[in-house]
Amino acid sequence: MLSLVVTDLRKDYPRKPRALDGLSITLGPGVLGLLGPNGAGKSTLMRILATVAKPTSGGATWNGVDIVSHPNAIREVLGYLPQDFGIYPHLNAEEFLSYLAAVRGLSAPIVRKRIDELLVLVNLVEARKRPLGGFSGGMRQRLGIAQALLNDPRLLIVDEPTVGLDPEERVRFRQLLEELSGERIVILSTHIVPDVEAIASDIAIVAVGRLLARGTPAELMRAAGAASVEAAYLHFVKSSREAVA
Repeated sequence: MLSLVVTDLRKDYPRKPRALDGLSITLGPGVLGLLGPNGAGKSTLMRILATVAKPTSGGATWNGVDIVSHPNAIREVLGYLPQDFGIYPHLNAEEFLSYLAAVRGLSAPIVRKRIDELLVLVNLVEARKRPLGGFSGGMRQRLGIAQALLNDPRLLIVDEPTVGLDPEERVRFRQLLEELSGERIVILSTHIVPDVEAIASDIAIVAVGRLLARGTPAELMRAAGAASVEAAYLHFVKSSREAVA
């Protein structure tokens, strides 16, 4: 049984408000929708879980192993699509994925088959030889998911994946994430309520670096006395801002 446990996580930056303020959360297999406004601390949390950044205090464990002191414990099973995912515009999709596989030390004999499977999964087979500089935003995001899945991760983190996509691409992307959940932990971080509501039965609302509420859509609406997830989300975020003011 997969387990990711975050305990009393804090992150401070010089001359800035505290990014994370004692956040704790426990995750198991399935999709967690991490919902919060811009500046809520979502990306900071994702970066710490992906071992790109270190917390000021607190910690996180993957199946009981401390990922701050032993980052390789999670890096080996991690797929990560950051908000600022970059590409090499002159490479094509196949070359780009092959390059990243080599950088990550993946076994050469299985890489080609894995890339073929992923290009089918993200619907980029016909564009596999096209230079990435000509990809649309949606195609780049699908390629981003493909690179995050190269090692068949047990933990998949995607940070604001649908920002800038048109409605059709957003629907496709959400369907893809839903298909990928299975026996892995998927964290979808976003400020777009419909993206979370469409695929996540487990939603965590974050603001001002804190976990404000967590539950199913029905549980959140009931706790907020709201008629929709959107209204519940706005209720919790407003309450957090009033508490800080």
